[in-house]
Amino acid sequence: MTRTPAPLLAAEQAFRLVMGSLPAGVTVVTAPADDGPRGMTCSSLTSVCLDPPTLAVCLRTASSTLGSALRQGGFAVNLLHGGAERTARVFSTDVPDRFALVGWRTSERGLPLLTEDICAYAECEVSRAVEIGDHTMVFGTVTGSGVLTGAPLVYAHRSYRSWDALPTTPDRPEGDR
Repeated sequence: MTRTPAPLLAAEQAFRLVMGSLPAGVTVVTAPADDGPRGMTCSSLTSVCLDPPTLAVCLRTASSTLGSALRQGGFAVNLLHGGAERTARVFSTDVPDRFALVGWRTSERGLPLLTEDICAYAECEVSRAVEIGDHTMVFGTVTGSGVLTGAPLVYAHRSYRSWDALPTTPDRPEGDR
């Protein structure tokens, strides 16, 4: 039996506490597969650049969602709305057929999109993947997207909350402040 040294365990716990203090939007990353769609809850999402529009997600390297996204060359990022905590929890477990428990459809690009629990989505073509530790950072060029109504679901301090303080008017141009 291998034991983790105490200082390393303490450092890992400290790292979890630090990262858990940063509120993050909650998404479900989905990918097509020959035997049915795959999906997992993910709070590691970031925009990378606007030209071309690119984002990055960090997925557990051993996940079937990652394998499907890489094999199929694409994935979707479903940004959950504030009332979708149940969906976030479903996709963070090992429930065998998660998609049977939520509303979803296949997009024109062939990607699984959640239909009832999202406030926005992005369809992506895999452009690069970099394995780091037990996760793989996947870069996706955005090929389609949509924004619906509703405040996003956020996660911090090991709990979910709805962010209901979003502005209801479009962003103002940079010089218009």
